[in-house]
Amino acid sequence: MNEDIQAVLARYPPHAISQFISVRQLIFLLANENELSPVEETLKWGEPSYKVKSGSAIRIDWKAKDPNFIKVYFHCQTILLETFKELYPKDFMYEGNRAIAIPLTSMIEHTPLRHCLTLALQYHTLKHQPLLGA
Repeated sequence: MNEDIQAVLARYPPHAISQFISVRQLIFLLANENELSPVEETLKWGEPSYKVKSGSAIRIDWKAKDPNFIKVYFHCQTILLETFKELYPKDFMYEGNRAIAIPLTSMIEHTPLRHCLTLALQYHTLKHQPLLGA
């Protein structure tokens, strides 16, 4: 994890760091399992951002104004959130066409987040298929 990401995490409470790390590890695991290009980890708009060549950027952040959630952001000009809402209407809290809000108390392995992240990581190869080929 690079120093910029570590600096962002330094302002998170411990339970938010734990959830952040779970989501981050899942992104790297999925990229590896699906034999996607290396994950680029950077800061975009002050938030940790993850991207592979064939995918759309995924950002993760915790904000003090909404302290019980970690947010997973997706590019608003994609059909990712629209697809997630269609596939998983009751599994997440959604913020418009930008984010999934994940409670810090939830176990991400018990949510369909794995599928959503996989779709985002493969977005450019799936974007012309109905429901992203799901």
